[in-house]
Amino acid sequence: MRSSVIEIIQSRDKKGKEDEQADEPIVVARAVYEHPYLVRLSHWINVIALFVMVGSGLQIFRAFPSFGAKIPQKDLLHWPKAFAIGGWLGGALQWHLTFMWIYIGTGVLYIGYQLFSGNYRQVLFVPRDVPGVWPMVKHYFFFGPKPPAREAYNPLQKHAYTTAIGLGVLSVLTGLAVWKPIQFSWLAWMMGGFHYARIWHFAAMWAILFFVLGHLVMVVLHGWNNFMSMLTGWKKDPEYFVPVDAAPEAEIGEDEAGEDGPSGAPEVVP
Repeated sequence: MRSSVIEIIQSRDKKGKEDEQADEPIVVARAVYEHPYLVRLSHWINVIALFVMVGSGLQIFRAFPSFGAKIPQKDLLHWPKAFAIGGWLGGALQWHLTFMWIYIGTGVLYIGYQLFSGNYRQVLFVPRDVPGVWPMVKHYFFFGPKPPAREAYNPLQKHAYTTAIGLGVLSVLTGLAVWKPIQFSWLAWMMGGFHYARIWHFAAMWAILFFVLGHLVMVVLHGWNNFMSMLTGWKKDPEYFVPVDAAPEAEIGEDEAGEDGPSGAPEVVP
């Protein structure tokens, strides 16, 4: 997808006739259309759906908080009822199954749009991004130097978002196997059986929660403009954006420099 760019300019008052550049506009800020409408819509609907599904899923888990035998039952953890949604098993199942379709629908919308529009190139982690992961890890976690931004998402972000999409697909497939183990017996079999499908589903949920935590930290680190871009679609003064007129100026400067260097005066021939 080709990015749209707008420039916020401020006119400059003309001081005199001899100053030819006095009335040229000043570029105050630039903004790039980074997040299309359907991407933003899917994002915010999924925020709500994921919140409800995690809360109701934990209430469902409270009915049998174990992955072992029922007799004798050894609970894995006792999740507080105050941090669960549904009130009881039946209520939690209604919440979970209702928002399951919203979760799946927005996921299909998001992936479908990314594929058909070509916008997936913005977030998809590919082999050429591998060398850039460790420098970003050193920057975020070990206070190393910040690598220059060349795209809307750095390699570590691409890796995180691509993994998150995979975790979303895994959560749906494991959820179907747990919900309908007879109808989707082939799916449960691929996961090692019903009990292992529960484990995979539980693990996928926690992996998504860890991604959300890291995602929120990145939003804080990257600032207010980054957050607003997911509301309006426009990102103000992105680090990776290079004005179109910057490259020609640099080339002209090199050509005119000559042997005298950048500040040398051109030779005048009578």
